[in-house]
Amino acid sequence: MNQADYFKRQIELWGEEKQQQLYDKKILIVGAGGLGCSVAMALGTSGIGTIDIVDFDSVSLHNIHRQIAFRLEDEGKNKAEVVSKLLCAKNPFVQTNAFDIEFKTFQKRASSYDLILDATDNLEVRQEIDLYAKSTKTPWVYGSVEAFNGQVCFFEDSLFQVFHSGTHTPEGIAAPMVMHIASLQANLALRYLVGLPLLKDKLYYLYFNEEGELITQKFGMPKV
Repeated sequence: MNQADYFKRQIELWGEEKQQQLYDKKILIVGAGGLGCSVAMALGTSGIGTIDIVDFDSVSLHNIHRQIAFRLEDEGKNKAEVVSKLLCAKNPFVQTNAFDIEFKTFQKRASSYDLILDATDNLEVRQEIDLYAKSTKTPWVYGSVEAFNGQVCFFEDSLFQVFHSGTHTPEGIAAPMVMHIASLQANLALRYLVGLPLLKDKLYYLYFNEEGELITQKFGMPKV
């Protein structure tokens, strides 16, 4: 098996040079739950050379219906390890590393990345990601989902700290919306990694209104 055959349709999209660029990249995915599964599946088979995945959580029964990497037999296993193993089974050209630790512990490791993807589910960890990204001069892609709405932003020069932690109790989550937001995150990531034009530091907010129309709003984020 060779890469030209495996990535044939993608090479037709942007050529062998950009495909090789992907192979030389290293990314970090923080979180391997709903968003993390979908982001990892989209990017893990794209040709990125190295993908590190961080998540200390284990698979619960209620995760399985909406987190596409997990099967019933995965209940109780570490999420990052399950996702990492699945990516390697689908793509023989990717190197994946799973870390069964909290991000607060992980960030003490000496490592560098071309891009960080947020797939967490709370503001405190996202604020930690933003501080870590700023300290290492690494851009990152934020994503969040609740009910039938979601948000995405490619952070480079803007601050995530405008989001405030609170006591809000989240609503349930529609699984297809998780996949939709993860798909947008993955597309932003790929465009950046291969050098295609990309609008940065702009928050996209997507939701269904009362008539069932999908609305997309854009907001500029304050800069550092």
